Amino acid sequence: MDALAQAAFRDFVSDRTSALLRTAYLLTGDRGQAEDLLQTALVKTYVSWNHIRDKAALDSYVRRVMATTAVSWWRRRWHAERPSGDLPEPRQDDDPASDHAERDAMWRLLRRLSPKQRAVLVLRFYEDWSEAQIAEALGMSAGSVKSHASRGLAAMRAQLDVSEPTREGRR
Repeated sequence: MDALAQAAFRDFVSDRTSALLRTAYLLTGDRGQAEDLLQTALVKTYVSWNHIRDKAALDSYVRRVMATTAVSWWRRRWHAERPSGDLPEPRQDDDPASDHAERDAMWRLLRRLSPKQRAVLVLRFYEDWSEAQIAEALGMSAGSVKSHASRGLAAMRAQLDVSEPTREGRR
């Protein structure tokens, strides 16, 4: 890689690290793993830099690498991770910490999904990608994207239904 390409890569990393790290965190749910995921994706991007034709689509390229790498990592160590049995506390009206509690509950729900479901939902709702973009990035059909999104949302809703009592206090 020549000096001009190296400078362009350094500029890209400098400009986009924060946003890419947020996406990596959403994919992994852990800051350390997010940093590792981003570093791995950036290394792969650096190696492929001269072969990437559309430099305007670098964000999409790195996010695709992160999503596929996260799924690959999960496949290798799925048996070692044990989801927590803790459910989020029911929302307390007028609780100043309720926004934080909601975000925390959402992270817990998101972490319980399969890596593909998590990747689809993160790219769809956090990154606001279209189904076609997600399908291309993850190497699956648009129908699979819809299926993963639907099943992931259904699983999250089911967990919310279990954890939130009804108005009458019944579950």
